[in-house]
Amino acid sequence: MYVEMKDICKTFDGFQASDHVSFGIEKGQMAALLGPSGSGKTTILRMLAGLDRPDSGDIMINGFRVNDLPGNKRGIGFVFQNYALFRYMTVADNIGFGLEVQKKSKAEIKERVEELLELISMEDLGKRYPHQLSGGQKQRVAFARALAPGPGLLLLDEPFAAIDAKVRRELRNWLRDMIGRVGITSIFVTHDQEEAMEVANQVIIINQGKIEQIGTPEEICFHPKTEFVADFIETERFSQGGK
Repeated sequence: MYVEMKDICKTFDGFQASDHVSFGIEKGQMAALLGPSGSGKTTILRMLAGLDRPDSGDIMINGFRVNDLPGNKRGIGFVFQNYALFRYMTVADNIGFGLEVQKKSKAEIKERVEELLELISMEDLGKRYPHQLSGGQKQRVAFARALAPGPGLLLLDEPFAAIDAKVRRELRNWLRDMIGRVGITSIFVTHDQEEAMEVANQVIIINQGKIEQIGTPEEICFHPKTEFVADFIETERFSQGGK
């Protein structure tokens, strides 16, 4: 397994956000943390990113225990829900920011940025600023910026939440294809069942800080193992008009 969480517990002011959470994700897989609001999905993502520390348990990335490592030492790229692009930097400069922090040479940065602009099909937009981009384009830039330093793990926090509904499906397909091409292990948080089923290879259902079920999209949809999973899937289908 490339990523493992082993018996993780986390409490905030008496609230059990993670209750003995354990799971593993193989290298190159795309996993979705799926569940209702307040279920503990984002807490797991934040602990993986080094933004929060577990009270107990072990976080393993690429065979190493990283509990005590700061986020910038874990080999992680993070895509935020609201893009978090620098307003006064061009697209190219936003993508290259992490490489600047790593003190890469100008030639290395230029080459990597051009490579990523081509990957996200924005070769001619490197000199634009964030306010000149559509929501989908901003998310592509955020994706490229997270990939620029060459992380081994990509974390995405509700990556489609700020995207207009009309382009959301297109962006889902694009992200799935990009993850497949790059081959990076990825974990994204969502409360949208359709989103998880379309994009992920592995779905982890979370409720009240506990894992209810782990499986492929087909296993989750057609073979729910708990009453909560069965009810959650049916509720989501109904709310999405029977999709």
